[in-house]
Amino acid sequence: MSRKIIAILRGITPDEAVPITEALIDAGITRIEVPLNSPDPFTSIKRMVDAFGQSALIGAGTVLNPDDVLRLHRIGAGMVVSPDCNPRVIVATKQAGMKSFPGVMTPTECFTALRNGADGLKLFPGSLIGPEGLKAIKAVLPQGTQTFAVGGASPANFADWFAAGVDGFGIGSALYAPGSSVADISARAVDIVAAYDAGVA
Repeated sequence: MSRKIIAILRGITPDEAVPITEALIDAGITRIEVPLNSPDPFTSIKRMVDAFGQSALIGAGTVLNPDDVLRLHRIGAGMVVSPDCNPRVIVATKQAGMKSFPGVMTPTECFTALRNGADGLKLFPGSLIGPEGLKAIKAVLPQGTQTFAVGGASPANFADWFAAGVDGFGIGSALYAPGSSVADISARAVDIVAAYDAGVA
């Protein structure tokens, strides 16, 4: 199954990129983003795409302008995630044939993102919107809109989010922090996947 879990590897270095990606895929997480405020992010993403582009959806987070979208397209990335709802970034992403997940917090931003072609909505910060906020927004969103809770989502509250109708999650510090060992990340990933599967079941 393709789990709707996006691993957010903020701070990852190029040397860590391949072994950590391999551990995540082995654990069952196949959507992976490297935020562009990480050290040398384009090198990390290219290494990940070259090694695992066929078996995972790999891309960038914290993408703020169309120039970065084009650069990502050139190195084979498949996904663009942003903290904000920037129509120019969404349109550039879709024109390049990549998946677009802009950050939204209000109904206005949700609909702006969808009108410009977003594939899914990143509810950010999830801790402020909360399951109750999602439930209210979901009532007016088009049927089938994909929603991802990011920022404050963890196995401890997956059940609450699922009950509110969320489709997936972006997981950052609960999964990876700079300096984490591959074994540690692997163990966390296994726990996150188990909690996700329990919530979907």
